[in-house]
Amino acid sequence: MKRLLPLAAALAALLLALAGCGEKQDTIEPAGATRSLTLMLDYLPNPDHVGLYQGLAAGDFARAGLDVKVQTPSDPAAPLKLLQAGKVDLAVSYEPELLIARDKGAQLVSVGAIAQVPLTSLMSLQRGFDGPRDLRGERVGTAGIPYQSAYLQTILQRAGVPVDSVKETNVGFNLVPAMLSKRVAATLGAFWNVEGVQLRRAGKRPTIVRMEQVGVPTYNELILVAGKETLADHGDDVRAFVQALARGYEAARADPAAATDALVKAAPDLDKAFALASVKASLPAFFPTQAGKPFGWQSPKEWNAYANWMFEHDLLGVRPNSSSTALTNEFLAGQSG
Repeated sequence: MKRLLPLAAALAALLLALAGCGEKQDTIEPAGATRSLTLMLDYLPNPDHVGLYQGLAAGDFARAGLDVKVQTPSDPAAPLKLLQAGKVDLAVSYEPELLIARDKGAQLVSVGAIAQVPLTSLMSLQRGFDGPRDLRGERVGTAGIPYQSAYLQTILQRAGVPVDSVKETNVGFNLVPAMLSKRVAATLGAFWNVEGVQLRRAGKRPTIVRMEQVGVPTYNELILVAGKETLADHGDDVRAFVQALARGYEAARADPAAATDALVKAAPDLDKAFALASVKASLPAFFPTQAGKPFGWQSPKEWNAYANWMFEHDLLGVRPNSSSTALTNEFLAGQSG
């Protein structure tokens, strides 16, 4: 999902105001001169990007022959548009966003999963809230993103709660303020590994329910996307980037504190203690649970199930025969041959 709130500093201000290891690695040798590669993030640098900044700090990309330029979007909808227009080489995005873009004709492909599972959550600060059944007669805040509305419908139906008994309110990107001010009983859209960690560190006790626990098909929250032409013309550079990125996330898993230092150095507005806590909470989401699968692994079966769910909820105009063309694992370590 689109990031919904500036990170630790913004939350602190609001609170005051409202008082796998062992996998085969391919050898990527630099081919001649260093190649420049531009990466567009999905949002401002945050703990989800810890492996990228660790890899940059450790020289993993430079050793792979890449000079990586990182950009942040001025608009959350910009990364895939800029990628499609050829303005950047790679972009961090979200599985639902890519499927919607492809449904509209975009020639884009996911080349690796950064977050293997949904980070989006149903979250509440309301006392006595235990889960979706407690939403009956309540107001739920979303950011107005269509698939968030579809998530809410699926969750309510799974819980046996009449959809028309719950009022959905578009609170824009102000999900956490809406909860703090008690404007809504719960929100759907905040990340359990970012906003959830922030709230707990601020002394709050959020109840957090993950999407895959309440009927929404699992999906890769954060993905790395490239254009088909880039894959055809510069596949070696993409492979080098993906595998250097994997080394960054593996290093973060081995030493979260050092990787967090690299992240905070690149994004000094981040509170270091919060960033470390969020990184530690996030690390399991960055690696596949299937034995023997490398960092970045994407399950075609899971993508197909999620894409069909999107079609059934009128989020895609054409029923996908197979969404496997939306992804490739061939650039991951050990998968090229």
